[in-house]
Amino acid sequence: MLELFVHWSVDPEFFAVGEWSIRWYAILFVCAFIFGGYAFRELVKHDRIPDRFNEQILTYVILGTIIGARLGHCFFYDPEYFLGHPLEIFATWKGGLSSHGGAFGILVSLYLLARKTKKPYIWILDRAVIVIGVSGFFIRMGNLMNSEIYGIETSLPWGFIFERNNEIVPKHPTQVYEALYYLLTYVILRFVYRKCKNQPHPFFMFGLFLMMVFVFRFCIEFIKNPQESWEAGMKFNMGQLLSIPFIIFGVISLLTSFRSKPLKH
Repeated sequence: MLELFVHWSVDPEFFAVGEWSIRWYAILFVCAFIFGGYAFRELVKHDRIPDRFNEQILTYVILGTIIGARLGHCFFYDPEYFLGHPLEIFATWKGGLSSHGGAFGILVSLYLLARKTKKPYIWILDRAVIVIGVSGFFIRMGNLMNSEIYGIETSLPWGFIFERNNEIVPKHPTQVYEALYYLLTYVILRFVYRKCKNQPHPFFMFGLFLMMVFVFRFCIEFIKNPQESWEAGMKFNMGQLLSIPFIIFGVISLLTSFRSKPLKH
């Protein structure tokens, strides 16, 4: 019988010399910001945004993502250990980033940017979230190259056998599912934004983004392996519990947008 499963054994290191190496994840992480920044500049090119602002928003998003994602992993998934070993928080080379923490970090960093530039916070948010899907695509593909954050066993023909993790049965390639969905999210949000003639009601794009991304995140967690051993047996894992506040905030944002008028920057 013809086996259709994907045997995945890609080396996570793109290039190595002795103990020094460059990993695929690092390359794709950088691509996330490069292509995300390009997508944002293309999105607002008709809004007469100065290049200086585009540079600032990229810098703030990078810092917010990295700091938020690292702190999120440390304190959402293993607070006891990191509170007892605070210097380990800075050991990012050992891995450990949380997408929910990254999302929160972006919210905080863009708030600080809005205060500094005197631009309306929600005006920035409504446009920045559109291109986050581009970055999400590359980051999840980086997870695939690391053979991490995959799903439970499946009999579907596109299941991946992650041989570097000594798996012998096909698993759902949830990294690929998420990567493609985030790319689709970008396409849909960009289409909606253009349909609004680049002037959406405040909170509309932000609320739509939260609903599309975190409802999906909540659902896909049902076919993911637990990221931490203590999550096994939980009715809803940590990823789902962290998604719920974002979903609620998304609903509130959409309801708020219906009572708002388009906002000029």
